Amino acid sequence: MKERENLSSRLGFILISAGCAVGLGNVWRFPFITGQYGGGAFVLIYLFFLILLGLPIMVMEFSVGRASRKSASQSFDVLQPKGTHWHWFKGMAVSGNYILMMFYTVVGGWMMNYVFKMSSGGLTGLSAAEVSGVFDGMLKSPAQQVGFMVLAVLLGFLVCRLGLKNGVERVSKVMMSCLFLIMLVLCVRSLTLPNAMEGLKFYLIPDFNRILEAGISNVIFAAMSQAFFTLSIGMGSLAIFGSYIGKERSLFGESLNIMALDTLVALLSGLIIFPAAAAYNIPVDSGPGLVFITLPNIFNSMPGGQIWGTLFFIFLSFAALTTIIAVFENIVAFAMDFGMSRKKSVLMNILLLLVLSLPCALGFNLWSAVQPLGAGSTIQDLEDFIVSSNILPLGSLIYLMFCTRQCGWGWDHFIEEANAGKGLRFPAKIRGYLRWGLPCIVVFIFFQGYYAKFTGFAQFWLPLIIVVCVMMFPLSAWLSQRRSR
Repeated sequence: MKERENLSSRLGFILISAGCAVGLGNVWRFPFITGQYGGGAFVLIYLFFLILLGLPIMVMEFSVGRASRKSASQSFDVLQPKGTHWHWFKGMAVSGNYILMMFYTVVGGWMMNYVFKMSSGGLTGLSAAEVSGVFDGMLKSPAQQVGFMVLAVLLGFLVCRLGLKNGVERVSKVMMSCLFLIMLVLCVRSLTLPNAMEGLKFYLIPDFNRILEAGISNVIFAAMSQAFFTLSIGMGSLAIFGSYIGKERSLFGESLNIMALDTLVALLSGLIIFPAAAAYNIPVDSGPGLVFITLPNIFNSMPGGQIWGTLFFIFLSFAALTTIIAVFENIVAFAMDFGMSRKKSVLMNILLLLVLSLPCALGFNLWSAVQPLGAGSTIQDLEDFIVSSNILPLGSLIYLMFCTRQCGWGWDHFIEEANAGKGLRFPAKIRGYLRWGLPCIVVFIFFQGYYAKFTGFAQFWLPLIIVVCVMMFPLSAWLSQRRSR
């Protein structure tokens, strides 16, 4: 059997894993939902749930990966007790990575597209309506959509083709370093703008009256969802990097470092956006259009705005590409775990992703009549919903059960793997919370995701019943495993 590749350093593991977690959820979604749900008070609630919800599942993913030395396509086969069927989950995990990249490569292409638009002066001097028109024109252009999607796919797989150490690890180190450098430069510029302190107060000083205005339940669910989904947990996209490291360091301590980097990127994004928005009297709750419509208007009003805007979209492109490269490495490893060479796996997956990403790219233009989730929806909305509201929470629930239940890998094996090596130990006292409390929270997030997306029986209950029926097959197998033990 061919010896498994390994990362060359602890720093490489931390930066690659952080690169997988650090993505557009940090630098795009986090600022606008913070603006919508109360600023500084929302940030505090988000940080609380990040530790409470995301950290334990992250440690579990890394533990399963390191113990099995396999990707999600084989890790459960290696660790599951004889006669059990946890390996059925790998179909959902593998499909989750592919579906995520089917729309993430398109959105990553938007960021690179805007690097060219901003650096070439294509947005300079435009009115607010014209800036909005540029974004709409990009979405309606099949050539732009497909062209930059292809660029994102080729760049990501090119890095994976260079190998784990010489490609994925080396490039991730450089991109993450550049990402932080660009962020710091943009933070300094944003904080030195006139009236920037007003934005800083909104962002950093908690005002719980704003939470009451937004609705306490809405704010709590938004914070829970952001904390849960920002780390990309639940589909094995982090477990692969656990399989590439040794047992010198405990996984709880390493997970804390990775989560800290992920959180730092999100917080620095706010330090860039909120002071700039306050300086130019731009609403901070502009929603998803904040990046592509609102911020270009800010850069147009700012001295040297073309330079600052170019740097900002380079930063966003790096954030997107670090995630794309990390997930592509996981996808490449799926086939490699079945004996395929890295070169053949890369070539096969280039062709697959180029074809699979087309529906999302064309869903805003040629295929805009396809509205799978109702009037006004797009193919991207469906793909995002499948991953965010189904695969991630259900996958996290499976990792939780697998690592805490006797009929799975079990608590003792998990704790032994998580605590192997130097560093912080995973707190064994929270076993009861992980067995019962956290699964209930994950189930709540799952159901709330459907409630937030659909209304009425046909729109809410019918798709939910279908998903529950599909999940009954592995659930019944798990229950029979438990009875047999």
